[in-house]
Amino acid sequence: MESISVFDMLSIGVGPSSSHTLGPWRAALRWIEELKEKNQFEEVAEISVDLYGSLSLTGKGHATDIAVMLGLMGFDPVTFPIENIEKEIGFITSENKLKLNNEREIPFIPKENIIFNRKFLEFHPNGMTFTATLTNGSKKSSSFYSIGGGFTVKEERKNKKVKLDEFAKFPFPIEKGTELLAYCKAEGKSIYEIVLENEKSLRSEAEINDGLKKIWDVMLDSMYVGAHTGGILPGGLNVTRRAFDMNKNLIGDIKYTNAEEWIDAIRSTEVKFRQILKWVSCFALAVNEVNASLGRVVTAPTNGSAGVIPAVMMYYMVIENHDANFEDVRKFLLTSGEIGSIFKKGATISAAMGGCQAEIGVSSSMAAGALCELMGGTPEQCLMASEIAMEHHLGMTCDPIAGLVQIPCIERNAMGAIKAINACEMALDSDPSKAKVPLDKVIATMWETAKDMTSKYKETSEGGLAVQVNISDC
Repeated sequence: MESISVFDMLSIGVGPSSSHTLGPWRAALRWIEELKEKNQFEEVAEISVDLYGSLSLTGKGHATDIAVMLGLMGFDPVTFPIENIEKEIGFITSENKLKLNNEREIPFIPKENIIFNRKFLEFHPNGMTFTATLTNGSKKSSSFYSIGGGFTVKEERKNKKVKLDEFAKFPFPIEKGTELLAYCKAEGKSIYEIVLENEKSLRSEAEINDGLKKIWDVMLDSMYVGAHTGGILPGGLNVTRRAFDMNKNLIGDIKYTNAEEWIDAIRSTEVKFRQILKWVSCFALAVNEVNASLGRVVTAPTNGSAGVIPAVMMYYMVIENHDANFEDVRKFLLTSGEIGSIFKKGATISAAMGGCQAEIGVSSSMAAGALCELMGGTPEQCLMASEIAMEHHLGMTCDPIAGLVQIPCIERNAMGAIKAINACEMALDSDPSKAKVPLDKVIATMWETAKDMTSKYKETSEGGLAVQVNISDC
């Protein structure tokens, strides 16, 4: 059984896509490690990168080429100053040189050394191959696959045994929702308490709290930055940022200087039903406008769906419970991360594999279950909320216009957040013992739907809105 940490499901990275940006970035870093382990790094004379399938078809819009170059330069996506992206890429394109792992300068022409292949590799739609030409003329190649959420694997999955061994110490190994509920019942614990025990087998509670605090800080910062940044999103669609005007209209003349004061300001406003909808939408749009502009966000479980979970948590803090604190954030993130991992094990969180149901659908499901936990729901009600949220995302296609994570992706985060809240409320008012569709069944249905879905609706920009709407229409 493969066990996945919450810190794998909720990881800090750079937009606009976890599978098309963060994954290739991490793959490039892993390839450099391979070269060093084989004592080939110092012998590299030239390199080339082949992108396949979905990485090729929507790679330009997802900044895959930029991510690959940043990875080849050895930068960490968690800590790299995003304001330096333009400068670093500008040096490569103007000088036709790349400083491999920030150690060795080699010739590199992006248009020639990064090849976009429409061909799909068999193992996964998001394939890439790194090739090094050594000083003796020999070539060394290595292929990676970006499987969603920033996760990268090799076809032979040599790293899987290491991963399994690492997590064998989980006291509560979980693959299905039924297993999670069984542990909750046997131990008399809530979902987040079971997840916390698993995490404590890997790191100290202080480290867990510190990691979750960093995740929430990035989520909050992305909401704040997005809600206070106007203008047009990059990419050529001329999409206007909307969170800025929404926040301005909702907050009125209240003064504040930082994110914490912003939270207090929102709490002080009169919030009616329409304002609730607008605020939740504002939070979600803000995050994904930051994501669409190569900003720093948290994959939750992907970059394309990064706005749902922070928006729902923020809803709880500013609408439902003005006394909410870090303990609530901790419960929310632990619960949502575990629900996401069950989807990853039973289906997929990759739009290139399952369409947008695998991104927005999963994030909405994660947020619904986690909110239900905060609202006092039983473990059974929490998983019921997750099931309801996914049930109403089944079959959602991934059809980004021009391959950009903007239309319809940004709005889908707002809709996913609203659905999560609605699903939570329905579950809280229901008797889970009478539920007709358990979470595990909807996950299985999602996976069957994904396999039946034609490839043109799986993040290729070859179907749906991507072909019905031209760039000139925008």
